[in-house]
Amino acid sequence: MQSNHHDITIIGAGVSSVFLAYTLMKHNEHVSIHMIDLGKELSERTCGLDAGGVCTCEGMCSKYIGFAGLGKSEGKFNYTNDFGGELGRKIGEQTTFDLMQEVDDILCEFGGDIIPTYSTKNEKLSLRARMADMKVLSTEVRHLGTRLANEIFQKIYEVMKNRIMFSFETHVERILKNENGFHLKSNRGDFTTGKLIIGTGMSGSTWLKEQAGSLGLLPGKTRLDMGIRVEMKGDQLESILGDTFETKLKIERDSFRATTYCMNPRGRIIRKHQHGLVMPDGQNVREKDTPSANLNFSLFVPRYFQSHDEAMEFAVNIIGGINQGRERIVVQRLEDFKLHRNTETLGENLVGPSLNGECGNVREEVPELYGMALEEFLASVEKLIGETIHPDTLLYGLDAKFYEPTLPTDENFETDVSNLYLVGDCSGETHSLSQAAASGVYLGKHLGRWDLPVNDNHRKGEPCNE
Repeated sequence: MQSNHHDITIIGAGVSSVFLAYTLMKHNEHVSIHMIDLGKELSERTCGLDAGGVCTCEGMCSKYIGFAGLGKSEGKFNYTNDFGGELGRKIGEQTTFDLMQEVDDILCEFGGDIIPTYSTKNEKLSLRARMADMKVLSTEVRHLGTRLANEIFQKIYEVMKNRIMFSFETHVERILKNENGFHLKSNRGDFTTGKLIIGTGMSGSTWLKEQAGSLGLLPGKTRLDMGIRVEMKGDQLESILGDTFETKLKIERDSFRATTYCMNPRGRIIRKHQHGLVMPDGQNVREKDTPSANLNFSLFVPRYFQSHDEAMEFAVNIIGGINQGRERIVVQRLEDFKLHRNTETLGENLVGPSLNGECGNVREEVPELYGMALEEFLASVEKLIGETIHPDTLLYGLDAKFYEPTLPTDENFETDVSNLYLVGDCSGETHSLSQAAASGVYLGKHLGRWDLPVNDNHRKGEPCNE
């Protein structure tokens, strides 16, 4: 019978937690680790959404929670400090780059090297972009694809389960701090631990808010990115895409900054379900047997709200209003958008829609900020490519990327509560698979260097004398 007490317990089995636990067990063979997740193990994570249908899950959707978290979906690792989080600012850019290399080494150890990396760096394009008042964000990318990502994380799980105790479909109802660490009450019984790490990502935001309040942790501001998804002629950006699979562009103005996200040459637009909302999302060409003739991307504008509730209320009001209680997504031709008129039909449109949206007026259904950002962005793109964006380009409303409220942590991700750590997206420092995984490696190394268990909660652990 396995013990209910462990040196370290990790709540959440997403990408950051997986890389943390894997690193920790490699650096400290004596530490006992317990990983808890509300979802299922990877082999049991099935949902109708995976096959393009509707969600078939009871409770929270298995597409988003369970072992590997969002790492099972496309498996796109962007190795960069240009976007995807603020980890470089917290622990140093070079340190972050080095950690992301370690992440890639682990992926390759389990078979990721059969997919070569590609780079989006292009010095000539960067110079041209600056002349058009834009910036090109670059990255090294290893895009595993859904099938390979699942295979890799399953292999990692097979190694980890020999050293780590897993509790799936387990809901931690309450966290109690005591002099020896933490007491966890769950639907599967009680557990105790010396150190506690929370890596619940976006899916656990409501739960984390409740637990933080009971532990006396006060969240800070919450970021919310929203923007219009654009679908254009597949060759419209050919002069700037060059040999790269994706080019990320950014504009900064006095009142906003906006960045392209999830650019998919020859990809399709699909419906994304999050937080009860339905949004237009990009599907990579590698995920579909029948490619599109189009290119699509979202132009995200970040905004900061005083609380997570305020950010979610704003998103629900806007996107929920577009959805109208169903899966409605509004679509409008660029020419109609510029002329402030409704789009009535797409029957003769040169750019054939890859998503069955409802014709309407995006400008009237999204806040002015996002329409203004798109207009200025497209004007800069026209300077960059030296031609007019085709009037039959399609605009879909409204895409969004959600973030966790920030909770203060020190340089080692430890909160104001001794021996309680936050890692990955729920730390507020990472917003991508690569940076989340890197934060896990970082914390795994840090904890692996310390004597365990720690029984004095007023004193940090002492480094091992090796």
